[in-house]
Amino acid sequence: RHLRSEEFERGYLLLADIYVQKSKFDLSEDLCNRCLKYNLSCGQAWETMGVIREREASYRDAAEMYEKAWTLGHSASATAGFKLAFNYLKAKKFIEAINICNKILSLYPEYPKVRSEILDKAMEALRP
Repeated sequence: RHLRSEEFERGYLLLADIYVQKSKFDLSEDLCNRCLKYNLSCGQAWETMGVIREREASYRDAAEMYEKAWTLGHSASATAGFKLAFNYLKAKKFIEAINICNKILSLYPEYPKVRSEILDKAMEALRP
């Protein structure tokens, strides 16, 4: 049974990604919610929900979703961290963006664009 549920989850998430690419956010969100109904620790579902919110320009909500994915990944996924920091920046949560950037850079010092696209901009936004 366990293997079958993992297969359903993987299938739902693959289909959800296809729907996101086709801008069918409601269908994608429904599939993510199905995954989360049975597995609240499904980081990929939270990340896909973050992508949906980001595409809808709802940066605070996107940051919430990415934060869950980041936390579930033990704050070790550079991709989820980048998306989280980016959405914090867009939501004008500059200190949070800086903190996430610093965590990413401590784990992945050469991770591309973290410094130039997020960290520097967040620090500049805090200057009077």
